Amino acid sequence: MDDGTILPHQPVVGEMGGDTPESSDQGHGHFFVKKTFHKPTYCHHCTDMLWGLIGQGFICEVCNFVVHERCLKTVVSPCSSIATNLIKNPVAHCWSEPGHFKRKFCNICRKRLEDNLAIRCELCEYYAHIECQDFVVSDCKETATYVPNKELLNVVHYHHWREGNLPANSKCVACKKTCWSSECLAGMRCEWCGVTIKLEKGLVLRSAHAGCYRSLPAECNFGTLREIMLPPSCLTIPRMEVSMETILGFNKRCEFCLNITDRPVSEEWPSSGESKNDDEEKERRSPPEIIRVFDGNASMKKKLYRTISVPKNAPAQAILEAALKTFHISDDPKNYYVAEAWEMGERELEENSPIRQQLKTPDGKRLSLFLRYKERDPDKGHIKVYPGGLRVSSGYKNIEVTSDMTTEDVIKTALRKFGSQDAHTERFCLIEVLLDKGDSLRQNRMTRYYLQQREDPHGPSISLFVGNLPTGLSQRQYEKILIDIIGKADKWHKFDVIYYEYGALVLVYTTSEKATRVFNRLSNASFDEKSLLVLLLPNIQTHMIQETAVPLLVCVNVKSGGCQGLELITSFRKLLNPHQVFNLENGGPLPGLYVFRNIPYYRILVCGGDGTVGWVLSCLDNVGQDGVCESPPLAIVPLGTEQDETKVAIANETNTSNTNEDTTTIFVMNNYFGIGIDADLCQEFHKAREEKPDKFNSRLHNKRVYVTIGLKKMVNRKAFKDLHRNIRVEVDGKLIDLPPIEGIIILNILSWGSGANPWGPEREDQFSKPTHHDGMLEVVGVTGVVHMGQIQSGLRTGIRIAQGGHATMLKKSKNKIKRRNTEPSIFFPDNEQLRLQSPTEESEPL
Repeated sequence: MDDGTILPHQPVVGEMGGDTPESSDQGHGHFFVKKTFHKPTYCHHCTDMLWGLIGQGFICEVCNFVVHERCLKTVVSPCSSIATNLIKNPVAHCWSEPGHFKRKFCNICRKRLEDNLAIRCELCEYYAHIECQDFVVSDCKETATYVPNKELLNVVHYHHWREGNLPANSKCVACKKTCWSSECLAGMRCEWCGVTIKLEKGLVLRSAHAGCYRSLPAECNFGTLREIMLPPSCLTIPRMEVSMETILGFNKRCEFCLNITDRPVSEEWPSSGESKNDDEEKERRSPPEIIRVFDGNASMKKKLYRTISVPKNAPAQAILEAALKTFHISDDPKNYYVAEAWEMGERELEENSPIRQQLKTPDGKRLSLFLRYKERDPDKGHIKVYPGGLRVSSGYKNIEVTSDMTTEDVIKTALRKFGSQDAHTERFCLIEVLLDKGDSLRQNRMTRYYLQQREDPHGPSISLFVGNLPTGLSQRQYEKILIDIIGKADKWHKFDVIYYEYGALVLVYTTSEKATRVFNRLSNASFDEKSLLVLLLPNIQTHMIQETAVPLLVCVNVKSGGCQGLELITSFRKLLNPHQVFNLENGGPLPGLYVFRNIPYYRILVCGGDGTVGWVLSCLDNVGQDGVCESPPLAIVPLGTEQDETKVAIANETNTSNTNEDTTTIFVMNNYFGIGIDADLCQEFHKAREEKPDKFNSRLHNKRVYVTIGLKKMVNRKAFKDLHRNIRVEVDGKLIDLPPIEGIIILNILSWGSGANPWGPEREDQFSKPTHHDGMLEVVGVTGVVHMGQIQSGLRTGIRIAQGGHATMLKKSKNKIKRRNTEPSIFFPDNEQLRLQSPTEESEPL
């Protein structure tokens, strides 16, 4: 049972997020009330169980933080009611779609997630119930923190602490004790280096150890991944009105999360201190008064409210305090009042009188109240101004504003309070930052103002990657297409690079306003019935990368391995800087290769099947000339069965001649390719997956589809029955006699179709032992689907046909393919149609 005692605030240790640790005078902000728990409950501070028959511990009425009485003096976790105020530089989260997450806890109400829909941040370990989303703290990882004119030696990166949801069996790096818990939200983890810590050391009352993370160095060194990490201090993102989800290329967005104000009218938001598990507790109490509370006119109009439960004879003051808690407002209650909302308007309630004696709402009808802020002086108020782009160590300053003050007056006052009165006022502007969504009282409280330099200190270069254009056009033709969409007034500063073979290019702009308009227009545009792809690319300042570091470029095919790439790309974005992890669905390998083009030494990790690897190698071979590091080392994370991607690997065509007679195309093969029954089966699988991609979500299902298609091919063998009579194989200038076969596989590696070896083990014959570096290709034949299945299971090997290292082919001349600007901007007349043209025509006179 509760005794109604609310304990005073205790000092909090450190700051949240990635800010410099420093003391705070706000306390931890909890509203602790003594409580008897009727089921096993664990302390959120020390993770031990609460023992006793009555009054075992305390619980916060806002965020449900449970704590022993002995642990009260050492609590360091801030309440969600003040957590947002502890953030200096708010960084928005990138939310997933709603789902069910096992063995996770909500970072707002601290309850389990299993039974309710929840969301998670795709970049950090932040989880929240859907009904708790209004109170999330915008403290995601800062991924781009480059500061101009700052030396590398002077850069200090701090830990980014996140409470709870630690990996199982995590140990505290300071006291070496277990710091995770499967019963409650406990322990802390740095989102950069992965260090985990226990929230307190020792269980002695008034212990000298306020928290283990107080004993750790404030600086984060990125842990074991430091050598491959792309540090935030070397990255800059242009100042544009584009969300982080868009920059990182999130394809699926949660409409529920984005349109939070459009929730169903019938939905009720319960108080964060209540849940379905509290029904037994409610039955022990007298019948309460259930009240709907609105925190603004817009909330009333959309019927969005939160409920509070109070005794029927409670005074308005008690109702006011309960309303402030359910909206996570920790301000002085004297600044607020509650008013009854009824058909004729609203009326403020007296604080000390029982509520039922002053209501006009009849008994039996649900009571609705407004939570309002007291306007003491409508012509005067205070706002919080943060330094933002001003390089000072202090936090925000409270600025008194009046109705006749201008923005320039506020900037002057803020500069003076920050000790920068000598700075030129005209170089700064005041921007408004909303840390909450919707038109509400909480939003007004969470509004901040930042000083920002008018000129972007990160430089004027803004790179837009544009893809899904026709391949093989000239620069003039690409200009014609783009100008017809964006207009001449918003023309780019220059073409930085053109990838003719892939129908992609990079535009460079020098003003964010123009780049934003172009980004939005291209995002909604299409050409030749294909939607254009446009990406905003980050800029890497290579001089801010340590000489010993070799950053890792991660390329993930999210469709590989039964769509396991989706989880893999999320994991990599949490382990590394998300700007070094690229989804190949968005433009393929080209955007990542372009972003890393100026780094002298880097590595590539390809996550996908054989076709994905070939895809990346093909792009690297074609565009490597544009980068400082032409041949970076490449490693592979194999994901499932992906033979069908060979089609993608060999489909990169380039017209290399400027004569009509030569129609040769280039096919790049890195691992293997098939002709006949093997290729036909893969193509059928590819078509099936393209029609219903959501069905192909596991390796087992993928293999089942392969078997089904194979059985159909066994019934109808007419297509490739006489393949050996219809093709000619020439190896090292010699014509090869082919046995009766239905398919040919040409190998560059001793692995095919999920790891099978069709060439087989070494044996006595006329062929030499193959290796991946001998400069030889192996030619193997298969007699049909059954033979292919036997090779997969290891029962048989393929028919060895030939082995050789010479083939007659056309050599690609790189000096003919000019990807950079080679001619002035010349536009076609409006009545002239686009015509296909080889890239080499750009160097010819008009």
